[in-house]
Amino acid sequence: MGVRHGREYADILKDLTSAVGEIEESYTFFEMEREEWDALQPEERREVMEALADDVFFGLGQNPVIEVGKGTISHNSKHHIIEVSQDDKVTQIIRLI
Repeated sequence: MGVRHGREYADILKDLTSAVGEIEESYTFFEMEREEWDALQPEERREVMEALADDVFFGLGQNPVIEVGKGTISHNSKHHIIEVSQDDKVTQIIRLI
C-alpha cells in the first residue's frame, strides 16, 4: 500500500526533497560518511536528496515513520500530510492533497 495523495507527485517530491535536505546528517540514510558528502558538488547533493525523498515517500507506504539522519519523517494519513521532525519538533509539513 502506498501513500495516497491528490497533489502532483512532482510537487510533493520537490517539497520533500527540500525538507530532507534540512535534516542534519540526512546523507547517513545512504550510509554515506561526512567526507563523502562534503566531496559532492551542489548538484550531486541535490540529486542525493531527491533520491532520498523518493525512497522515503515510497517507504512511508510500508512504515509510517522513517528515521533519517538526526530527524524523522512520518506519514499522517488521517490529515493527509507528511511531517518532518528534528529535536522532537515538527519542522516542515508537506501536504498530500
